[in-house]
Amino acid sequence: MILKNKVIVFLGNTRFDSPIQSTALFIAKNFAKENKVYFIDYPFTLKDYYQYISSNDHQERSDKFSIFSDGLLETEIENLKILITPPVLPINFLPEGFFFRKILKFNESILSWRLKKTLKKDGVKEFIFINSFNFHYPNIAQRIKPALTVYHCVDPMIMPYDKKHGIISEHQLVKQSDLVICTSRALYEEKKDLNSKTYFVANATASDHSQLSKDLGPALHPKLEHLQKPIIGYLGTIERRINYDLVIELAKMNPEKSFVFAGPLAAEHIPEEFYSIPNIILTGSIPYEEVPQLINSFDLAIIPFKKDEVSRTIFPIKLFEYLSAGKPIVMTDFNLDLKEFTEDSVLYCEDVHSFSAAIDIQLKEDSKDKINTRQLLAKENTWENRAAQIDEILSHHLADQLNSASI
Repeated sequence: MILKNKVIVFLGNTRFDSPIQSTALFIAKNFAKENKVYFIDYPFTLKDYYQYISSNDHQERSDKFSIFSDGLLETEIENLKILITPPVLPINFLPEGFFFRKILKFNESILSWRLKKTLKKDGVKEFIFINSFNFHYPNIAQRIKPALTVYHCVDPMIMPYDKKHGIISEHQLVKQSDLVICTSRALYEEKKDLNSKTYFVANATASDHSQLSKDLGPALHPKLEHLQKPIIGYLGTIERRINYDLVIELAKMNPEKSFVFAGPLAAEHIPEEFYSIPNIILTGSIPYEEVPQLINSFDLAIIPFKKDEVSRTIFPIKLFEYLSAGKPIVMTDFNLDLKEFTEDSVLYCEDVHSFSAAIDIQLKEDSKDKINTRQLLAKENTWENRAAQIDEILSHHLADQLNSASI
């Protein structure tokens, strides 16, 4: 890494202990190898505070919510600190407009006050601020005055909850940031019209985690032990992006195969028929530490997303997790930009018939050489490598700012 002994503050879009590990936390952990990193935990609202008061999440944070606390939690990484903020007001239910934006400023002042207090206590005078897809708090940088402000756009905005105020807020974030980094080429094309200093750095995989599947041997995950093989697997949230019509027809065409969908369910997007197909198996959420064994249990991995304007902006992390485990992969052709990162190791399909045929081809033609090729591809697409790319971009812009200041 080029950046060393710097202070970097992350504001992510998930909580640090979320069962689904966030892009922001992966990047933060890599930067913490050479720099001091503060990771702002996604704030509890007052509603969250009382609703989850007996939960483990609340108990772990309980002493840090107070205005008299420094808010800091230690991690297993010496240079990475989690910063817990006091609870904020729940405001997303409000209509967009003056009143919402006024109360948003109050919430942002709570986050900014906690951060500034902590940085002052630690003697920090200069730092980099990275907002990783947390468009719910778009004006933090204006309050904390970082040396460099970065917006990390990791996904398209899909959910109505996010879009209600997020479209306006993200527009502000993109325009106000010193630079923008996007995880897909389609997102890059969108954002560069608002900010010329926009870059494309793709999603990746945690090689030290996914690659554990190589060492697990033939043992199947307990939830898959009873299933008929071959097991065709998908890992991730079961939500709107999935092409359910294709999957249902695919399962009917291949009754001898088990189609496993492992992850939390967004029930409002799932058709009733999906639940009734006997060889479609829903496992529910899988703990992060069990993911390697789960993927290792797949004979083949799939990503059956719809092909639409939203999906063309997606660079799915699960793709690189599958590659890291050496699994043969079949996908719909929702984003052909991915071919640049998968070469000839993944088959992309336009309909259910080509998808079904591709599954049979990948299963029949799999070999040790192909497994090695996939794993080599995964090594080129790790969070370590992505963090190094982001590091280079940040270093370049810091140097430019230093040169401009000296002129």
